[in-house]
Amino acid sequence: MQKNFAPSAKKRPDRATWISAGIIFFIYVVVFALEQFIPPTTMLFTVLKKGATYALVAVSMNLLNGFTGLFSLGQAGFMLIGAYVYAIFSIPGEVRARVYQYFTPAINFTLPVIPAMILAGLVAALFAFLIGLPVLRLKSDYLAIATLGFAEIVRAIFQWKKLGPVTNGSNMLKDYPTFNDFNIVNAEGKVVLYLSTLLPFVIAGVCIGIIMLLINSTYGRAFKAIRDDEVAAEAMGVNLARHKQLAFAISSFFAGVGGAMLAMFTNTVQAKGFTSAMTYEILLIVVLGGIGSVSGSCISAFLFVACSEWWLRFLDQKQVIGTFEVPLLRNGFRLVVFSVIIMVVVLFYRQGMMGMRELPDLFRKKRGKEAAK
Repeated sequence: MQKNFAPSAKKRPDRATWISAGIIFFIYVVVFALEQFIPPTTMLFTVLKKGATYALVAVSMNLLNGFTGLFSLGQAGFMLIGAYVYAIFSIPGEVRARVYQYFTPAINFTLPVIPAMILAGLVAALFAFLIGLPVLRLKSDYLAIATLGFAEIVRAIFQWKKLGPVTNGSNMLKDYPTFNDFNIVNAEGKVVLYLSTLLPFVIAGVCIGIIMLLINSTYGRAFKAIRDDEVAAEAMGVNLARHKQLAFAISSFFAGVGGAMLAMFTNTVQAKGFTSAMTYEILLIVVLGGIGSVSGSCISAFLFVACSEWWLRFLDQKQVIGTFEVPLLRNGFRLVVFSVIIMVVVLFYRQGMMGMRELPDLFRKKRGKEAAK
């Protein structure tokens, strides 16, 4: 039986879509303007940079978990691969010997930033393709355990001393191009135009836009068919193995790009930082935003980073009012409160903040209510 997932007629963007596009464009303009007038060391920009990075990785995970129905927990492993590949191939030649002070560098050439990021995604996708051949035969929790194990194995291998000439062993990689290197400076070295926050927004926006195009294509409809019912999808002519492999590789590609962005954000790369806790954070963002919602993943990524890195940080510090010391406020209490907030959100919003809706759907719903009145 031949599959046909193509829509019957090509739809033009409606008013809700244009409104959503306008909101997104306005956000980009605001980010650019804020960066020019607010000191760059403000915590706001840290949240925005990390939030954009986590948004991309969360959307890539949602493509696999939410739109294809494959429960994978290997995102941190693919981010690690992307971060290392970007750092290794973008370190300038004149500082490479200083970075690899305990090894003789095996890579002696440097790639520009964008090609290095693309290569990071491609290598991550290649690893996904290779492990996907046996792993994607598993389902549900077994697939999650297998991919989680892969992430831990990758983290151990990249710290292996034998690979030191390539990965620098357990030592960190540094001195590669970061977001701050894209600020425009004058002849005196003074920054005249800040772009270090806008850049991750542009990279994440382009990648998420490509994922959205994929989701709305015939391949995306095949992914959703597999998620809803594998037996029915196969009966309609969907090649399950090929489409699962494709979804796994594409998701890993953008996770690798996200890893490169995280390397540019942190300024250093070390394998021990890519723990399973990072995967759980990304999974939590996907669940809070809504499994099957790209908009939800983006919104929850910024809220998650803002709460964990900024808004609740005061809970880790002792507060004294006169002679009275506020109880419980000490190091680690922030995580307790944050966990309670997450539990409440999950209990009352079991489908996440957005469910399976996207940003334009909110305006369509509102217009529908107004029309009914």
